[in-house]
Amino acid sequence: MKFENTKVFNIDSAMRGMRNPLESWSKGDTVNDIIGENDLKLAQKLILAGSEHRKFMRQIMVSVDITAPMFWWSEFDTYKVGTVANSTSKMHKLASTPITIDCFETDDLCGKDLRYWDEDEKLNLCEALEYQIIPMLESIRLKYIETKDKRYWKELIRLLPESWLQTRTITMSYENLLSMYRQRHEHKLTEWSVSFMNWIDSLSYAEELIKI
Repeated sequence: MKFENTKVFNIDSAMRGMRNPLESWSKGDTVNDIIGENDLKLAQKLILAGSEHRKFMRQIMVSVDITAPMFWWSEFDTYKVGTVANSTSKMHKLASTPITIDCFETDDLCGKDLRYWDEDEKLNLCEALEYQIIPMLESIRLKYIETKDKRYWKELIRLLPESWLQTRTITMSYENLLSMYRQRHEHKLTEWSVSFMNWIDSLSYAEELIKI
């Protein structure tokens, strides 16, 4: 799982708008996306007061390219409100390049003592993927390239493991990230509890605004 091209933006505007209800702009001390002490104190007070009070969190935006397995994306897709995604396409590109082990998420698979159901093969799960499943998928892909018969392409889609990696460019807010952190930081999938949480830690003011 990879996180690339991360950008946090609009902190200045969010802090300024946060002070609109009481017209307390004179107390604002955020400059060039560096949150001042006064603004941070108010921001944390509003965050703890509840979602209806921390509307400014919806205005601090993050853009990032995430490469993750399909089983993780299916869970991420529950966060539809306030997030926007543009993904690489299985529809258009799946058959265009060879299918290799690098196309799949294997972080918790390779090197582990997890045995394949066929004991005669004596393969661990990573070897089963590399030496049995991937060759089958690649043969179907090549058959589609040779014949242009869309039935092969559909079978390829049908049989593709959930560990298939897809890259999406995501735009979301700190409010989205606050919800994800609270709901997923102890998730049994390490893609959430380790990878995603480590990425959150890398964001500006994550400790003060997201993990509060």
